[in-house]
Amino acid sequence: MIISVRRLTKQFGSFRALDDVSLTVADGSLTALLGPSGSGKTTLLRIIAGLDLPDRGSVHIGDRDVTRVPPQDRGIGFVFQHYAPFKHMTVWDNVAFGLTIRKRPRPEVQRVVRELLQLVQIAHLADRYPSQLSGGQRQRMALARALAIEPEVLLLDEPFGALDARVRKELRTWLRRLHDEAHVTTVFVTHDQEEAMDVADHIVVMDAGRIEQEGSARELYEEPASEFVMSFIGPVNRLDDRYVRPHDLDLAVDPRDGARPALVERVVYLGFEVRVELRREDGLRFWAQISPLEAERLELVRGQTVFVRAARGRSFAGALPVGAGMRGPETTGRA
Repeated sequence: MIISVRRLTKQFGSFRALDDVSLTVADGSLTALLGPSGSGKTTLLRIIAGLDLPDRGSVHIGDRDVTRVPPQDRGIGFVFQHYAPFKHMTVWDNVAFGLTIRKRPRPEVQRVVRELLQLVQIAHLADRYPSQLSGGQRQRMALARALAIEPEVLLLDEPFGALDARVRKELRTWLRRLHDEAHVTTVFVTHDQEEAMDVADHIVVMDAGRIEQEGSARELYEEPASEFVMSFIGPVNRLDDRYVRPHDLDLAVDPRDGARPALVERVVYLGFEVRVELRREDGLRFWAQISPLEAERLELVRGQTVFVRAARGRSFAGALPVGAGMRGPETTGRA
């Protein structure tokens, strides 16, 4: 089912959460709304769901204008970050709830719940209560419950944000497989750029209530439209007037054309890659990403001087704040 939002504006007091936003979500796609806190991504999702009303603009699901349609009549499944199941009900009964209140025939309810519990891989937990589940298992139950009513659209608001890193990574891989099987048009909100790139077919990058750019993960990473997108999608260094990805920096132990000297401050071995933290003679700190074989060839040690050249980079109108140098994976994509 195609989702189309047209010129949405939403104001909360003096704060403009959405500023003339238009977006089309393709039928059957898995689309990520990505941005920092306050970018408008959750407000946009809530307006699509019908939980908030826009000040201006419209929302269409398929050929229906649902801007003023109540949430329960939009054919939408919704999963929040902090899922609140019915604690007195078993997993089976939680998933069956939406069908039961719609007075579906008992054989249909049993069939649908059984199929969904198998789909989300928690059929063996059907008789347990929510308090007996892990965080990841509760989120799987939440997704099964949302899918039980056969929604035309599935909306996920930071569904894995409350989970630890290992479980979050496992579940996002599982969500991708689930989507490929269920074929429901899905929109999910995240502030984690790695999560968006790993899961989504299409990524919509938002900032300050506007859409900065949308496209595939590769398009956004390799052809960013602005310094915000380049600095938000993946790690980046600011070297003079250019933005340079850490893997686009070449290191050498001898001087060469176009290279500048830099001091090695730290060498971090991360298994499949090596992070080299550097400081230029003017005090600018940045980092390079190289392979373990390259690090071994260069014999890098702290305090060593190397010569650094950018294989490629990009320039944009405007500039980062004075002193900005490196933006690493510990900060990239975080609110």
